[in-house]
Amino acid sequence: MTRRALIVIDVQNDYFPGGKWELHGIETSAANAARVLADARAKQDVVVHVHHEFDGDDAPFFAPGSTGAEIHPSMQPQEGEATVLKHEVNAFLGTNLKEILDAQGVTDVTIVGDMSHMCIDAAARAASDHGYAVTVVEDACSSRDLDFNGEVISAPDVHKAYMSALGFAYSEIKTTDAYLAEAD
Repeated sequence: MTRRALIVIDVQNDYFPGGKWELHGIETSAANAARVLADARAKQDVVVHVHHEFDGDDAPFFAPGSTGAEIHPSMQPQEGEATVLKHEVNAFLGTNLKEILDAQGVTDVTIVGDMSHMCIDAAARAASDHGYAVTVVEDACSSRDLDFNGEVISAPDVHKAYMSALGFAYSEIKTTDAYLAEAD
């Protein structure tokens, strides 16, 4: 029997305008993530909220106890939804995420959140390695411009490259509209 979980990763205040690490298109991707979250709640899927805090006082963003590290108001957990605090890029590393999913009999995971090129990539690969069927809702994820050898790689290009790589072997990649149009 299939049991699905939605994993919402790092939709936190520092990624939004005025935060310490603003992402390209964050407001649109967060609105899409909120649609996927509402759908998961309506279908009574397992929902797990993952949020990141850096260890130490020199955090570039997501400083422990800061407003920037708080889960964004649009994605607040509801009663009965698990929350997982992580200190690494990979949501499974050093956390109880796998135990939460396994205790609920989860076989399939859907991932939304941020950043496409870091935490989404790491979680999707780890989830696949753990044997879950993985779907990433690509327009419910955001990235930012990156620098490689002095060349700026635009956030849209970074995002497309990571979604392309995940779609090759680790995950199904879908848009919000396509994902929500699927039957139960």
